Amino acid sequence: MVKPRYFLPQEFEVSEEFQKALNEDYNRLIEEPESHIKDRYNIDVSSFYGPFKIKNPFGKASGQLSTNKGQVMADIEGGLGFTVLKTVIAEDQDKKAEMDEWKIHAPKMVVEKLVSKNGEEGYSVVWKGRGWEKSLDDYLDFFDQCLAVAGEYPIIPSVKYHLPGPSEEYKLSEYTYTTQKLLEVWKKHKNEDMVMEKDFSPTFAGTDVAGQKDMIISWLQDVPRLIKQSVDEPIHLGVKMMNATLEDEFQRELVRKFLGKDSSWLADFAICFNRLFDHNKEFEGKVGVAYGGYDLSDRNLWALEEVLDDKPSRQVSATGNICSGKMMLEYALRGAVNGQMHTFFQIPQSEYAPIDASRTRKAVHELLFNPQKGLVAGLIYIREKLGKGTEPFTFLEVTDLNPYVLVK
Repeated sequence: MVKPRYFLPQEFEVSEEFQKALNEDYNRLIEEPESHIKDRYNIDVSSFYGPFKIKNPFGKASGQLSTNKGQVMADIEGGLGFTVLKTVIAEDQDKKAEMDEWKIHAPKMVVEKLVSKNGEEGYSVVWKGRGWEKSLDDYLDFFDQCLAVAGEYPIIPSVKYHLPGPSEEYKLSEYTYTTQKLLEVWKKHKNEDMVMEKDFSPTFAGTDVAGQKDMIISWLQDVPRLIKQSVDEPIHLGVKMMNATLEDEFQRELVRKFLGKDSSWLADFAICFNRLFDHNKEFEGKVGVAYGGYDLSDRNLWALEEVLDDKPSRQVSATGNICSGKMMLEYALRGAVNGQMHTFFQIPQSEYAPIDASRTRKAVHELLFNPQKGLVAGLIYIREKLGKGTEPFTFLEVTDLNPYVLVK
């Protein structure tokens, strides 16, 4: 059982003036929250996803909630910073996919309350589905539709390519064909380099523990190079680092190797990390399912402490139990510049801010304005802790901060 060092209090206490303002803002709909935050609090909550400037650090992770244009439109209208589309399974020019078994039609999702090993109560979503269940052609049409309505809003494709087992070779035709087809759609709408994510599952590797470690390291080293070599134009590539089903220390080994200061990894940014896996849990007849909650965020935060002194050597997009602005700031203090969420958009609406708005808008409002654990309250708390009074302050300053100054 791992236990990370939390640098922030359970609830933020800020000066009386700002506490009153936060209470007012929490209970009303604010049409342009980022501008309002800058005007009222002298705080800039903008950040980056890859090369894209985003208005706030909150985005939707790849999953069941980004499988159609309507969901993406709700993300845009709801005020998110970016959306990562459901993960497509790579195909070759003959429409064949080595990872075809990952195309599972299982849309049902169940929200569960979980108590972590450290005693924290949170939420997790359980489902049987894996990747995009339809063809690559269907995905390309979906991607095209989303880019056509997105404007400057970042829409990011996610892909699972073939990963070889021991003594196997990479099926390079999948890499070439799928990446080229995605790039064709991207260039219809964008002039800048394509930005994409490579997804890794926590359960891809085999059962041999020694061989599993070598295989995971090999995949993480080789796959970014193969993706970038598959097309003649630059790609801005994010790689989702898996929460491998191995001992906790191996997760830190991966962080040291790929996010340490001497890393030569070809990924442009890392998504940290995928979900945990319970080999014994059963869901609708399937034994073995992924899960999240505080066990996941505890492990993720603990693993990222491995590069706490120098910060990660490349941009980090955090995932895992981002259930509050406070949790986003804990990731930010470890260098993460944005956070991807999935479960948070499905929890009971009683957990959101009491405003009359869409579910997504309520979720974003909760993350920003909760007076005790929201992002704005946390940024005010940190600014006051640093003795900066009411000076201009930004979310990105937190990602560069030495967190130990907050616990002296």
